[in-house]
Amino acid sequence: MDFGASDAPLGDQQLKEMPALVQVPESSGPVCITYNLPELKMQLKLSGTTLAGIYLGKIKSWQDPAVKKENPSVSLPAHDIVVAHRSDGIGTTNIFTSYLAKIDSEGVTGVVKQTPGGICYVELTYATDNKLPAVSVKNQTGSRVQPTAAGTTAAINAFAAQLAKDVRTPIVDPPASAKNAYPISGLTFLLVPKHGKDPKKTGTLKQFIAYAVTQGPTQAQSMAYAPISPTLQQQDENLLSRLGGTAQPAQAKLKGASAEIITMMALWIV
Repeated sequence: MDFGASDAPLGDQQLKEMPALVQVPESSGPVCITYNLPELKMQLKLSGTTLAGIYLGKIKSWQDPAVKKENPSVSLPAHDIVVAHRSDGIGTTNIFTSYLAKIDSEGVTGVVKQTPGGICYVELTYATDNKLPAVSVKNQTGSRVQPTAAGTTAAINAFAAQLAKDVRTPIVDPPASAKNAYPISGLTFLLVPKHGKDPKKTGTLKQFIAYAVTQGPTQAQSMAYAPISPTLQQQDENLLSRLGGTAQPAQAKLKGASAEIITMMALWIV
């Protein structure tokens, strides 16, 4: 395999146990909290504390006082809350649990669509494609923020200083200075071996990744993903410079993508 991708970056200990590689943040997006409450005529609003209570099993009914307090003008149904979660270690789970861990130290879609009272977490594109309602989540400023690419960009900007030191820094639960930031957001990383067997292929791969992070924001936004910031783009170029190969990442800053490069990348993904 020439490269991989993950929403959960590898930790220091994991890196020690693997061949040398570079982790390149290439896009980002929000994790939606979706629910099945057909009786509701208004968007559901929840805070991180209430979400943590739900997933810890402390809040079991949609008529719990904590839920009512955050939705005072909403007639909440009498359903029990049916919590759905992923059984695998997918990146969406990593982002969501990182957020809950920050909110509370204690601490799937198909099921939700079939179960009145269900709640779960999914990517924004999945929620949109399946016409699932999404919770408006309270951030540290007290603002109720909907899951959007713009809200994720605001979260990235809020952690600019920390990301400059380590691109693996979680961007969940941004500080109160980030008024418009969506609090359950995460970066997607490309995992690229430092020492590829084929220098020409490695060079082409570097070109493609450089193109993706510098010229691909429009395509990312069209799919409800947030482009990475200019600061992270520069860090990505620095990371790519650590790879071998016969081509330089800077050569990929073109007006349009090379059809040959895109075709080769599609064939390499396994």
